[in-house]
Amino acid sequence: MEMQIKPFKIDIPSLQIEDLFERLNKTIFPSEWKNADWHSGPTQDYAKNHIQYLLNEYDWRKHEAQINQYPQFTTEIDGQNIHFLHVRSQEKQAKPLLLLHGWPGSFVEFLKVIDPLTNPRAHGGKPENAFHLVIPSLPGFGFSGPTKESGWNNTRIAKAFIGLMDRLGYEKYGVQGGDAGAIIGPELARIAPNKVIGLHVNAATMGFIPMGPVNPTDLATFTNVEKTRLERLQRFMSEHFGFNFIQSHRPQTLAYGISDSPIGLLTWISELFTSFGDAIDAVDRDSFLTNFLVYWFTGTAASSIRLYYENSHDPNAWAPKINSRVPTGVAVFSEDVAIRRYAEQTNTIVRWTDYDMGGHYAVLEIPDVWINDVVSFFQELR
Repeated sequence: MEMQIKPFKIDIPSLQIEDLFERLNKTIFPSEWKNADWHSGPTQDYAKNHIQYLLNEYDWRKHEAQINQYPQFTTEIDGQNIHFLHVRSQEKQAKPLLLLHGWPGSFVEFLKVIDPLTNPRAHGGKPENAFHLVIPSLPGFGFSGPTKESGWNNTRIAKAFIGLMDRLGYEKYGVQGGDAGAIIGPELARIAPNKVIGLHVNAATMGFIPMGPVNPTDLATFTNVEKTRLERLQRFMSEHFGFNFIQSHRPQTLAYGISDSPIGLLTWISELFTSFGDAIDAVDRDSFLTNFLVYWFTGTAASSIRLYYENSHDPNAWAPKINSRVPTGVAVFSEDVAIRRYAEQTNTIVRWTDYDMGGHYAVLEIPDVWINDVVSFFQELR
């Protein structure tokens, strides 16, 4: 029955783990230049170190058991299986909060912040700042995938998550998202502004940056911070945007390689987690590998990257956006590119915080700072 919510536990068959090890042991490494660095992509040393760690030290069963300590569920919405964590706080004042990941992330990003957000008393916080957390896997990602049909773009995903929150009985709730979650979150707010009490984003791009060249007259008014972010954005577009272009235009060609080779998938998703080699150790290795294995064991490498194709071929994705009028908070970490003057064109910005630390995966890199910003934003809305 489509409305049914079913309890869920992760239990990867041992044969899949054995197959992973066999494939890793048979990895065929590409050639590389002498004294190779990350200028052309992940190095052999990086790949070999991760293979050895996976084979000899990393314990999937330990991490699987840790995830399974949290209540997980699946339900069918719009013909698609949706997996989610639903962790309710014991605090009576707790507010519902929907946490949205992006690519190549997953619900794994949020595991370390679940207890501080649901049980702030135990972490030196105030009980009135507690949240009931709903942490879904995007359709086509992890245990919400693969998708069964085309059409799962940001708008359809946003509508599915509105349906999920309705099904859970939450009439009003907050939304937090990073990366693709920072695109889906604002879309959700535009569709259901009467339901979203506040929207918080980080790693924000589309809707928070200039789309195309900046007029020289406007550029002359930029602050030094804005100029730095624009330069960072331009460097990203010129040097690192290839993954986006491929996934937006020929995802199935790429899908064969990253669906068949575990080290192919690991290195493909590693670039964003390492800031293309500039911050190799920013995210702890076990979190990175657990996230990678969620993709591998669920066979969702192909369906997850199709999100880029769906959105690039959706004419509405590029149409002018209305302002939802939902109060919006933006956390801009040191590697982010959001520029306030562009964000204000289609968002009601009530909090904007610049940090000289953290990166694309701030929730994993500096969770305490990320938590404080999220809590402070929703506290200010009271």
